[in-house]
Amino acid sequence: MSALWGLAARLTKLLIDAREPLIGQIKLAWWRDMAAMLASEPAGLPKGEPLLAELQQTWAGQGGLDALVDAAEAMLLADDADQKRTAAESFGAQLFILSGGDAEGGKRWGLIWGAGVEDGEREARDLLEQAKRIAPPPRSVFVRNRSLLMLDRWAAAIAQSDGERHLRAEGVLLLRIGLFGL
Repeated sequence: MSALWGLAARLTKLLIDAREPLIGQIKLAWWRDMAAMLASEPAGLPKGEPLLAELQQTWAGQGGLDALVDAAEAMLLADDADQKRTAAESFGAQLFILSGGDAEGGKRWGLIWGAGVEDGEREARDLLEQAKRIAPPPRSVFVRNRSLLMLDRWAAAIAQSDGERHLRAEGVLLLRIGLFGL
């Protein structure tokens, strides 16, 4: 999980730092190639990239990471609100699936992620509003992975406060969910 979420963080930073979509696409293409090589030929991966080495230790021979890269690229290239919503939901869904969860469970988290990646204030607020309107998935969706339940409910709390962060309240929420699953 650490390597997977490290890849998600790397892709997120890449999107935030991308000044030109073409340069972002080139960097994403490299990560897509590395994901394919990781699945089919992990011994051939280049040396020197710490995240790639960690992924090699934990994801060698497994596929699916390219879907996360594809979702990040869709967010980079999205032109309108519908495309941004779809791309953000897809990123969250792919990340939750790869983490052993369910696609429905990751959509709200993906919208919060998309709001954080989006550089336009109006577009970010739109994604937050959409995250507010998503009904919480049933707890049964998270039966195998309580940490994903925590992330979904945390995303809901962030959406309800319009993206404002209340670290003390969020900590209590996460503790309660972690202990009792509520």
